[in-house]
Amino acid sequence: MSPPIPPTLEPHRDCPLCPRLVTFRHEARAAHPDWHNAPVPSFGPESARLLIVGLAPGLRGANCTGRPFTGDWAGDLLYETLLDMGFATGVYDERPDDGLTLIDCRITNAVRCVPPQNKPTPAEMATCRSFLSAALDAMPNLRSIVALGRIAHESVLRAAGQRLAAYPFAHGARHDLPGGLRVYDSYHCSRYNTNTGVLTTEMFRTVFASVREELKD
Repeated sequence: MSPPIPPTLEPHRDCPLCPRLVTFRHEARAAHPDWHNAPVPSFGPESARLLIVGLAPGLRGANCTGRPFTGDWAGDLLYETLLDMGFATGVYDERPDDGLTLIDCRITNAVRCVPPQNKPTPAEMATCRSFLSAALDAMPNLRSIVALGRIAHESVLRAAGQRLAAYPFAHGARHDLPGGLRVYDSYHCSRYNTNTGVLTTEMFRTVFASVREELKD
């Protein structure tokens, strides 16, 4: 049986809750001792009205740099969009010390540790959901969530105590949850999705333009 989930907002560096991810993390530390190789904390102010939820850290992206969506193609598209839409300021340079600052926006992942082949198991997603629930509870002004991909969408709904069947995932969909929270769906901004045309830059920008319009006041 797994140890009980601690009631903390962020998992600590040596979080023991998912044995497979612990093993993978130790292997990465041995191979790349200069990388972050630990659960990746959320990025951005807790006072934000917008929360962006991704799947999990990429091996050579956030797992390496220690900041969500930093160091890989998904971050290039995401942060360029946030800068253009006024949800970030500064310059994104694929480094956690590049000075980029989020404005009224926070970023987290459904699973905080890098999984093998970027595929967390259902058990790992369920175990890590306590941290997503804590992230939602810690944002008193939260109004909008952008879920990047189906797994993030389902994790958000479960963390919010909602039935999946009532809010089916679809790119560009908007779901109004009880309590005034609105969830926006987008395909994940991965290189695979953009290279295959599943997600275009314009499709992605349109989702965030809708959020920007909602939060313009």
